[in-house]
Amino acid sequence: MAIDARRVRERELDQRELKERVVEINRVAKVVKGGRRFSFTALVVIGDEVDRVGVGYGKAREVPLAISKAVDDAKKNLFQVPKKGQTITHEIIGKFGAARVLLRPASEGTGVIAGGGVRAVRELAGIRDILAKSLGTPNPINLLKATVQGLQSLRRPEDVARIRGKQVHEVLFPRAKRAEPAQTATEPQPAQAATEPQPAVEDGVPSEETTSAVPEDQE
Repeated sequence: MAIDARRVRERELDQRELKERVVEINRVAKVVKGGRRFSFTALVVIGDEVDRVGVGYGKAREVPLAISKAVDDAKKNLFQVPKKGQTITHEIIGKFGAARVLLRPASEGTGVIAGGGVRAVRELAGIRDILAKSLGTPNPINLLKATVQGLQSLRRPEDVARIRGKQVHEVLFPRAKRAEPAQTATEPQPAQAATEPQPAVEDGVPSEETTSAVPEDQE
């Protein structure tokens, strides 16, 4: 039964249409004995806008051939992205060479806060809400590879729960708050405010010490 379910899943993945997006095309010059020999390189991202994405790099003497090679390379590097709704499962930093890319899940309606090739990877992977920030080199190739490394390092809640021996809802954020134990110790009573001393009264007449001096009427 598990093998049949896997085959059905693979068939569904194969039927999804892969969309491609060219991130960058660069002209490369190679100096030879007779002069310069020019060629073109293409950086391409492909994905089904659901949960699969891949990045490819191609080089050829003409631009269309370079893009075709990059697409073929990207199809070999397809992988699935763990998601929670329309965002990623947890925060992570992707690293490759001198590139650092911070990936942070976002609430619904935030959108894709990213730029350049990083944005292309998010959209073709089916991620609709995410925050991304480049912390290192702006090289587009290293940025894309750092993004891919970060997405491949994401873990699913089911896998984390199985490793830790807990239920899925216990590892998801925010976690349910634990019931606070009832307080048994009695709270200290507030100190009574000190009362001001009252003047001494003898037979209904205040004493001379406590009576205030009243100025005599001037003639």
